[in-house]
Amino acid sequence: MKYAVIYSSKTGNTKKVAEAIHRVMPEGTGIYPVDEAPEAGQVEIPILGFWVDRGLPDEKMKSYIKKLKDKKRVGLFATLGAYPDSKHAVETMERSKGLFEKNCRIFATFICQGRIDPVLTEKFKKLPADHPHAMTPERIARHEAAKKHPDALDLANAQEVFQKAVKYICEEGEDSNDCEYSA
Repeated sequence: MKYAVIYSSKTGNTKKVAEAIHRVMPEGTGIYPVDEAPEAGQVEIPILGFWVDRGLPDEKMKSYIKKLKDKKRVGLFATLGAYPDSKHAVETMERSKGLFEKNCRIFATFICQGRIDPVLTEKFKKLPADHPHAMTPERIARHEAAKKHPDALDLANAQEVFQKAVKYICEEGEDSNDCEYSA
């Protein structure tokens, strides 16, 4: 199989983005939760989606990434509670790229805000005010904003990134390595 969208989702955010991306992929592209994904060797170009856990892909996706060997191209997308243009989001994507073998080319990336697990929000509310993750007014506002994502614009942006990237791969061929699409 040429392309497969493979995702890990805790609250449904990443699944929603995965389904949106899948709708604009070439015919024959599969879509799978990471637990049901084909063996890494069966997919030529995986597009991997994950929820962010402590600044990296969640454990299930990290496990799948470790199995990827000799992949020339991989697409990445993620959802997290932070704002997608935040330092945390940017650093998360960079650290995530670092999990891949040196010969792997990340051809497209996308990250957007997603609803935060309510259990986590409640846990943060119980932290003392001097704790780094205590619920400050700014953090409360971010948690509230996250409840509205991923929204229609997030999904459209994810589709655009991967549609353009796949079009480029098809037009330029497998040996072209001078682009990375992101949003």
